Amino acid sequence: MSNQINTEDLPGSVEGMKDKKMRRVVLGAAFLMATSSIGPGFLTQTTVFTEQLAASFAFVILISLLLDVFAQVNVWRIIAVSGLRGHEIANKVLPGLGIALSLFVVIGGLAFNIGNVAGAGLGLNAMLDIHPVAGSVISAIFAITIFLIREAGKIMDRVTQIAGGIMLILMVYVAITTNPPVGEALANTFTPEVIDIFAIVTLVGGSVGGYITFAGGHRLIDAGIKGPKYLPQVTNSSIIGIGVTGVMRVALFLAVLGVVAQGLSIDPNNPPASVFQLAAGNIGYKMFGIIMWAAAITSIVGAAYTSVSFIRSFHPIIEKYHNWVIILFIVISSSTFVFIGEPVSVLILAGALNALILPIALGTILIAAYKKDIVGEYKQPLWLTIGGVIVTIGMGCLAVITVIDQISKLLA
Repeated sequence: MSNQINTEDLPGSVEGMKDKKMRRVVLGAAFLMATSSIGPGFLTQTTVFTEQLAASFAFVILISLLLDVFAQVNVWRIIAVSGLRGHEIANKVLPGLGIALSLFVVIGGLAFNIGNVAGAGLGLNAMLDIHPVAGSVISAIFAITIFLIREAGKIMDRVTQIAGGIMLILMVYVAITTNPPVGEALANTFTPEVIDIFAIVTLVGGSVGGYITFAGGHRLIDAGIKGPKYLPQVTNSSIIGIGVTGVMRVALFLAVLGVVAQGLSIDPNNPPASVFQLAAGNIGYKMFGIIMWAAAITSIVGAAYTSVSFIRSFHPIIEKYHNWVIILFIVISSSTFVFIGEPVSVLILAGALNALILPIALGTILIAAYKKDIVGEYKQPLWLTIGGVIVTIGMGCLAVITVIDQISKLLA
């Protein structure tokens, strides 16, 4: 196995990178971020909120996407300008902060990857009638195989793009099938009947929270795309990633809205599967299986790759054998699901930690944007800073509420 996940990207130096490879890495980073956020939780979350808020959920999607832009663009640009990973930037802002951030990301990523593995098993069960546990093992082996290949970075880029494309096509098809009230949804996008702040912040956390914030940015600098001159490509990549996530969210929202508008009842035990089955019968259920598996497998890859990227610089051995560490990460999360199941207490604690990661990470990045020893002579646009501060404060308040709520539930 290659010691570097991106050796195919660096023919001597990034200066020699061909336009085709540049486009592939830029799109790969965008889809890595997008597909990392589009996991089993994404499908369930969107379905449940749409059932609760109906057409008003369109406004939630719009606001959350705007907040996502400020979070992702700020983080990706500073990572690219500095050429440093998120935890390295944090350590420069405040010694030791990077270690704490890394622990949050790795613990949260590992715990949530248990859910991703479970989702992959459920996807294969719906698609091919394979037992969920057997399906999770097969999926884990598939994910591990990616990192056993010499050109792992290239394969990862391709897998995320293909899986993302398949999910998008199937999701749009089902959305059309349910014949949703598009006019009502469009009207509620700007003048909603109901405004749910908790739903907005939940979507932001699910789209750019935890390791997802850094997934694409780390992929780009690992591929050698760093420095002020690459800011246009970096910014475009982050916006493409958010755009893909947004289109998927809108397509699923419209599919669910079409079912709700028809007065059909969604099964609370498996909301997204119920929607696809109601929309297109048994074929729809099989489509759900494909989408669930694609969403889960790309989230497994994204969570493992990004989480390990936070500890690569901790020791030369980890840097040298980081592909093997990624594989170990997948093995641990898969084994936990197979032999123990989903440990609820761990997932609850991980959820509380995940709520803390975005405001800490984004706040650190905003400070770093004005430190010359990190960004040199780079000048951060004021509008980006202001938007980033708003997201940081908003998510910070929710994080405190979430932690208190989760702790009280654990102690009850």
